[in-house]
Order: sequence, then C-alpha cells, then structure tokens
Amino acid sequence: MYPKVLESLIENLMKLPGVGYKSAQRYAFKLYELENDEIESLVNNLIGIKTKLKKCNKCGFLSENDLCDICLDKNRSSKKIIVVSYVQDVIAIEKTQSYDGQYHILNGNLSSSKGIMPKDLNIETLFSRIKEGVEEIILAISPTLDGEITAKYLSSILKNENVKVTRIASGLPMGANLDYADELTIIKALNNRQDI
Repeated sequence: MYPKVLESLIENLMKLPGVGYKSAQRYAFKLYELENDEIESLVNNLIGIKTKLKKCNKCGFLSENDLCDICLDKNRSSKKIIVVSYVQDVIAIEKTQSYDGQYHILNGNLSSSKGIMPKDLNIETLFSRIKEGVEEIILAISPTLDGEITAKYLSSILKNENVKVTRIASGLPMGANLDYADELTIIKALNNRQDI
C-alpha cells in the first residue's frame, strides 16, 4: 500500500514498546514532515545512543564515560547502594530527589521461564563494591514474580556479607482505593504496616 521505504519505517517503529500499526503510521508521517535538519538531528541521536553510550563500569548505569555522573558525584554517600533491575528504575528513584547514595543495576531479573540465571545478571560486581565499605544494600526490585525471586536470591547470597540488607516497602500506592487492589498488594500492605 505504501512505498517500501515508508512501510519499512512503519515496521521499524512498531518495534518500540506500545507502538502498534496506527501509531507507527502516524509517527512515520510526522517524521516525513520534519525538516531535513530535524531528521539529521534525530538520526545522529539514534546513532549516538549506540556508539557513544555505554554502561558505567561501577554501577551499570548509562554514561558516555567509564563512570556515570552519579558514581562521580562526591556528594553522594558511598555507604549505601540501591540495587535495581533496570536503568529506568534509577530514573524513577532519582525523580524523587530523596536518595543520596549509589546504585547498582542488575540488567534484569532472574527468570527460569526466560532462561535468565544469576550468571546472566550484574551480580558479581556488587560483591566487590561491598568490600569498599558499603554498610547497607537496599533492594528496590519490583514485586513481580521474577522480582520476588530475584530479591529472595540476593538477600540469601548477601546474608554472609558484613552488610545490612533492606528492601523498599511495597503495598498500596497513595490515592489507591482498597477495593481495586489485588490480593498480593493487600497482603504486602498488611505485612509492611507501620506504627502511627
């Protein structure tokens, strides 16, 4: 129906999460309408994320250098590390502006159904970081089935280290209605209740 170059662009745009055929079609036409310099800038950005970005040698966050800005920030505490599954989790925590420590990104969660085992995650480097004087490891892993398995595994292997291991609380989000919550969320909220 469309010229091959446009159909190919639509197919490539559909590879993005949450982008179906209609959305990809709209994006393709919008891209066609952009000025040449805007397209060139976009193309350079796309090439740049593959050629300039790499994972921080220390925490696994994205950086253009060997160490990311977070790891280089001298105002951050090196005594605590939040362990997260994905780069996007760091962004979510950073938006709160309430955490001043370091991060460690696993690059996924354990999943027997997907064949993701401990050797496939960024776990080994966490142990070398603990030896640098870390006092607390905070597990900030989503409470999905794979996330729960990952958190349990990490807490079990960190048990023998001389470090405090905690996990962020889970339960009902602010503004949520109790009758819309699933059973697991309610169980977590009950288990993580606090004195007032």
